[in-house]
Amino acid sequence: MKIIIRSFFKLLRLVLGPFMLLGELLTRPRGIVRAPAAQAAVDQQCGELALYQYKTCPFCIKVRQEMRRLALSVETRDAQHEGENRAALLAGGGQTKVPCLKISNAAGQTQWLYESGEIIAYLRQRFATA
Repeated sequence: MKIIIRSFFKLLRLVLGPFMLLGELLTRPRGIVRAPAAQAAVDQQCGELALYQYKTCPFCIKVRQEMRRLALSVETRDAQHEGENRAALLAGGGQTKVPCLKISNAAGQTQWLYESGEIIAYLRQRFATA
């Protein structure tokens, strides 16, 4: 029974995925405009971040849209398929749930933030301009 359910959702994702990606493309928000020096500082801070995601996950799309709105250049890592990124997500965060934002700092500490709402709140708090 579990195989049937998984197969159903894989097929559903396969059929709906292209439409979701098209919707993301058509509703792409404009990024906020910062002074060049401020944008360079934000880009440097974004080097500490990585978003583990699936390309067609609606919650991941929501986070990517907010990253565009905030003009953030956060590295995205595909964790949908077996491989290095999925293994790193499981080893570091403890689960293969997406979206997941990996937050590193210069001291070598790493925080794994799950849930799209929490990720968006963190990004807005850290990068939104007044």
